[in-house]
Amino acid sequence: MKIKANYIDIKNKIMFPALVEVKDSKIFSITKIDENLTTYILAGFIDSHIHIESSMLIPSEFARVAVRHGTVATVSDPHEIANVLGVKGVEFMLENADKVNFNFNFGVSPCVPATTFETSGATLDSITVKELLQNPKLNHLSEVMAFPSVINDDPEIMAKIKYAKDFKIPIDGHAPMLSGKDLKKYIDAGITTDHEASSYEEGKEKLDLGMKILIREGSAGKNYEALSPLIESYSDMLMFCSDDKHPNDLVNGHINEMVVRSIQKGYDVFDVLKIACINPQEHYNLDVGLLRVGDKADFIEVENLESFKILRTVINGKTVYEDSVTKIESVEVKAINNFNAQKTSESDFVFESESDNIEVIQAIDHELFTQEKIYHTHNDGIFSADIKKDILKITVLNRYEKANPAVSFVNGFGLKKGAIASSVAHDSHNIIAVGCSDKEISKAVNLLIESKGGISIVDGEETMLLPLDIAGIMSSDDAFCVASKYDELDKYSKNILGSSLSSPFMTLSFMALLVIPEIKLSDKGLFDGREFHFIPTSVKVDKI
Repeated sequence: MKIKANYIDIKNKIMFPALVEVKDSKIFSITKIDENLTTYILAGFIDSHIHIESSMLIPSEFARVAVRHGTVATVSDPHEIANVLGVKGVEFMLENADKVNFNFNFGVSPCVPATTFETSGATLDSITVKELLQNPKLNHLSEVMAFPSVINDDPEIMAKIKYAKDFKIPIDGHAPMLSGKDLKKYIDAGITTDHEASSYEEGKEKLDLGMKILIREGSAGKNYEALSPLIESYSDMLMFCSDDKHPNDLVNGHINEMVVRSIQKGYDVFDVLKIACINPQEHYNLDVGLLRVGDKADFIEVENLESFKILRTVINGKTVYEDSVTKIESVEVKAINNFNAQKTSESDFVFESESDNIEVIQAIDHELFTQEKIYHTHNDGIFSADIKKDILKITVLNRYEKANPAVSFVNGFGLKKGAIASSVAHDSHNIIAVGCSDKEISKAVNLLIESKGGISIVDGEETMLLPLDIAGIMSSDDAFCVASKYDELDKYSKNILGSSLSSPFMTLSFMALLVIPEIKLSDKGLFDGREFHFIPTSVKVDKI
């Protein structure tokens, strides 16, 4: 393979017209030539932290989409499927990833489950983590979500961190709003990155303490605008990541979107490309080429340095995307799952309280954290949704064994009618639903129980379903079909049911993630993510 284009040497901050020759899957030569060339060739983009499962696509299908946007590698935490299926789930991801030409780099998940305050399908204890770390295909310790356990020197989480240190591999962090001496202790434990910073001040404090910041722009967590000013002074310490990206969003763009936005803001092109292409490769010691002689041939050709339109993506010396066509073929897989929930009835979702005041989870668009509110009403002991005030009922149902659902209330979804439900509910992936009536909530939940996983909509007698046959969180179907069907449900939830959120299903999926403050709902009850304990469902203060 020989390509003529303007060669971009990101590390040395130079570019020149060149003939790039590839032989035996490696860069054989880069020769400066005296020609007027219009396209550009550079190292490919790397997503420095993503849960492939959140795309609802298996790795092989994810790769088919990602290469369209110039992504040649990911640093991936498989804790979504690990929470459902344990080691068997991690092995599924590795085996499927091996079947396509893409640089997947999976880590070992140290927080499965994320907390003991929810029901998951599996547990990865410290001994299991140590065994997994011996697999050369698992090259880092993924996000240490249980930051209170690190601060309190919990023996189990500290053992997992020690094993990672023994293997001399990077340790990823997860420390939303952590600051001061607690943050320093967390970093001093050996944790090197964080993708949860949501403000410039938070990001700067962590950077100044030596922690690298992953600027996140996913389907729900959108922190690019707040953190992008850090690019000017901290480009050596930053990376781009998506964390969680739903299929319709992935079809439209990936890391390339943050690159384009950064260029539009006027940041130095070499600094931006260092963040997108070089820093992740060096931090995680990835087997990914950086477009140097002798490197693996992993690179992209783009139309210009403004839109970064991808003309060609090359991985391991093979063209995987060109002329608007993905060259990666779909792979057949056998479905695996862990789903034992029992069907519900309308009466299961009745909420009774002796108080006129109840705790309400306030969902915030584009954010993963929530706020705690108090809702006041005069009632007869039974609370129903108050659609006018946007106080809707939310429920989480254990999907692994027969159990009663946990029921609470949420503000911010904006549904005017109907219900939405999902078995993608971070991180234990129980069934979660929000709705305007108990009847519709029950029906939406039962659709998922019948299909053993998916996302659903109920609007009176109208129903919609996207089945997720792999662990109840991914589809084995074609990526573009999954994206199209998901897009249909997403638009219906907003345009017909009236949700005011930009990504209702993604936001819904994080309402059970207990390790992100302030309050969330697990299958066991309402939970305070600041103090790490369950909270009563009725209180004495009137605030709403």
